[in-house]
Amino acid sequence: MRSEKSSKFGSCDLTLPPRLLTIYGRKPVLEALRDPDLQIFRLHMATSNRPSKELRQMEEWARKRGVEIRYHEKKALSRISKNARQDQGVALDIVAENLLEIDAFLQSRERFRIVALDRVTNPQNVGMIIRSCAAGSIDALLLVGKGNAPLVSPLTIKASAGTLFKLPILRVDSLAESLRRFREAGSRIYTLDSHAACDYREAELADRTIFVLGNESEGVSPEIAALGDASISIPMNRGVESLNVAVTAALLAFCTD
Repeated sequence: MRSEKSSKFGSCDLTLPPRLLTIYGRKPVLEALRDPDLQIFRLHMATSNRPSKELRQMEEWARKRGVEIRYHEKKALSRISKNARQDQGVALDIVAENLLEIDAFLQSRERFRIVALDRVTNPQNVGMIIRSCAAGSIDALLLVGKGNAPLVSPLTIKASAGTLFKLPILRVDSLAESLRRFREAGSRIYTLDSHAACDYREAELADRTIFVLGNESEGVSPEIAALGDASISIPMNRGVESLNVAVTAALLAFCTD
């Protein structure tokens, strides 16, 4: 998780909670500040921001909730948001208890179903996948994203319809290394492949199962496919080649009991 040197004067802050998720952009930040169910840690604002109604509302809501506000030079703010082009001069640290480390997750569960995403970066797809997995019988989502990507896109938050903080999420730097760790712990890995002979409804799933979904255009990468124990497919009719990755995740989420 992020450990940021981000005080008003640039000094090192050693009081950060262990699980922070940073969002950015004026509309997402304002909506988050208004959401009473979210635990907010800190609001960051660029000193170069021109006065506006939105910024005044952010400061007002932050003060109402007792949220600390810190002001930074634009470059420092960009280091916090990790998206200088789209942060619009604001960022917000949210305490996300659902962000877990792999070892902690393995210690807490004997049986699980996990969906892992390989190169799925479309924020709307990621958001819909989070929503489906949270609603179904998936126990966690394995996402690759150094820093804050791809979780903090405003489109991802919107597409998840408020479920982003309800599903355990394992955020890692390397999918391949993470899958190897799960295999060492007795997990079985199934990669989704439209050409696989095994129907996903007929696969004999292990107590510890990981489904790996690739992006629509290229599917699962060769490196990740090589780590799989088996490939499974969703049978298509009428010449349809494949489904949207979010639809695939939804089918898996409700068909794995």
